[in-house]
Amino acid sequence: MININLLSKKYGKQTVLDIDILNIPSGQTFGLVGNNGAGKTTLFSLMLDLIAPTRGTVTNNDIVVQKSEGWKAHTAAFLDEQFLIGYLTPEEYFTFIGGLRGIKKEKISTALNQYADFFHGEVLGQKKYIRDLSKGNQKKVGIVGTLLSNTPLVILDEPFANLDPTTQIRLKKLLKEEASATGKTFLISSHDLQHVTEVCDRIVVLHKGKVVRDEKTSTDTLQKLEAFFREQL
Repeated sequence: MININLLSKKYGKQTVLDIDILNIPSGQTFGLVGNNGAGKTTLFSLMLDLIAPTRGTVTNNDIVVQKSEGWKAHTAAFLDEQFLIGYLTPEEYFTFIGGLRGIKKEKISTALNQYADFFHGEVLGQKKYIRDLSKGNQKKVGIVGTLLSNTPLVILDEPFANLDPTTQIRLKKLLKEEASATGKTFLISSHDLQHVTEVCDRIVVLHKGKVVRDEKTSTDTLQKLEAFFREQL
């Protein structure tokens, strides 16, 4: 589904991302890890055409993202709260997102029922604008907005950040269930090695903008990742 070829991003003389080849097939739950400044958000921003590459291409379902907007119809993403609309309530936001995807309001209301456990009574029916919610609850709104879009590809940057431990557990369960039931392709970045190894089929490590590890998740993946990052101390 995603094909990266000779992709780089520079700011002045500093190279923040430099990937020769990276392919992510349909149906894979792909995990991206790395220290701050490794290039994770830069990579996702290039995938979403939020910034222009210095060199190379990102192809999404045979569409070069820098040359056409056709990929947007099958891609949903949440990177941070800037993807939200702060002056809407969560209910209004979900209706808006559904409208963009051609989903009727009644169907959105029904679909929201399956996320009641994840919301835990803290998002819907609160009569609050999104901007007045906590960072964690804003994150819940953004994540569910991508899932309601019902697109084959979902991109989430640091979805576990700002969530309390119980909600993190709920999110892991939710993502695994969504991937299993729908066959969606998930691209997930995280600083939490345990969470990402529990959820993802494959883990790629970025270090100073380059891919330094790429492996299928196994029972010893977490130990290997922890050993790698200890070496960076």
